[in-house]
Amino acid sequence: MGIDPWIIWMAIGVICVIIEIFTPGFLFLSFGIGAIITGGASLLISSIPAQIAIYAVVTFVLFINLRKLSKKLQANSGAPTNIDALIGKVGVVVKEVSADTRGYVKIGGEEWSALGVDAGALASGTKVKVTRVDGNKVIVTAEIKEDA
Repeated sequence: MGIDPWIIWMAIGVICVIIEIFTPGFLFLSFGIGAIITGGASLLISSIPAQIAIYAVVTFVLFINLRKLSKKLQANSGAPTNIDALIGKVGVVVKEVSADTRGYVKIGGEEWSALGVDAGALASGTKVKVTRVDGNKVIVTAEIKEDA
């Protein structure tokens, strides 16, 4: 007598779930959960072709649903990071900035190389807003204060 089918299905399921821990995308998770559910069903259904059919259907349904979940999670994680997180931040000019002369601005305690958007120069001490990032420098414009 060999190994019971439910043990094989459960082992496949556990192995796939462990693999999923180290890979993104929920692919192996759908295979693992499908195998675990099929392992439970194999206690009631002894036909191997029926078990394979159950495994295929359950895995397919899980894959489709987990794929949708994966895409939603990836879409929601689009917060800007690194230098792109500076866009919209306000800083103070440390060394004069103009459209043709690179200067420096202090943003959040760090100094960044900067160029101005406007033709006029922005003197030291001027509050500026980062409009975009170009390579390793920020492009700034004078901050316009709105009266409340």
